[in-house]
Amino acid sequence: MLAILAISSQQWIPAFGWMAAAVFVDSFDGLLARKLRVKEVLPEFDGALLDNIVDFLNFVFVPAYFLYAADFLPSSVALVGATLIMLASAYQFCQNDAKTDDHYFTGFPSYWNIMVFYMFILSLNGWVNMAIIVLLSTLVFVPIRYIYPSRSTMYRRLTMTLAIIWGVVNIVILIQYPAFSPWLVWASLAFVFYYTGLSLYIMYQSQN
Repeated sequence: MLAILAISSQQWIPAFGWMAAAVFVDSFDGLLARKLRVKEVLPEFDGALLDNIVDFLNFVFVPAYFLYAADFLPSSVALVGATLIMLASAYQFCQNDAKTDDHYFTGFPSYWNIMVFYMFILSLNGWVNMAIIVLLSTLVFVPIRYIYPSRSTMYRRLTMTLAIIWGVVNIVILIQYPAFSPWLVWASLAFVFYYTGLSLYIMYQSQN
C-alpha cells in the first residue's frame, strides 16, 4: 500500500524503497510462519494462499501500476502493457508447477519489480520497454526452469552471496540517482546475466 501511495505521488525512489522492503519481508516470512507454528495454531488458515496473494500484489500489480504511472510506455499501449503483465502473471500463479518440488520456477518468474527498476535507471525508449514486456510475458508460457535463489541447492551459497551484493549495488544506484556511476549498472546487470545463465545451464544439465 505504501508503494502504491508513493507511486501515486510520483515519488519514485521511495516507491522502490517500499518495493525492496516487500522483497526483504518475503525472504523470511515463510520461515517466520513455520517458527510460529501457524499451521498448528490456525489449522484452517491457508498461509500458502495468502503468500500467493501478497506476492501477486507486490511483484505484479505494484510494478504494473508503476510502469503505467511513470509513463514508461507509449500512451497508446501503456494500459495494454500493464494488463499483459497482470494476465500473464495470473496464468503463472495458477499453475500447479509454477514452483517445483525441487525449488525451481517454471516459466519466467514474476520479477516485474526488477524489470521496472532497470527501465527506470536506464531510461529506455517506450517501445523498447513494450518489447521487453511482450518478451517476458511470452516467457511465462515457455517451460524454462529458473532457480529459486534462496532455496535452490545447486550453487546456493554463491548465488545468495552475489544476490546480496547485487542488492547493495542497486541500493547505491538509487541513492546516487540520477548521478550514479555507469559501472554500477553493469555490475547490477552482471547478476541478471549470471542468474539467467545458471538457470539455463542447470536445466541443460538435468536434461542430459
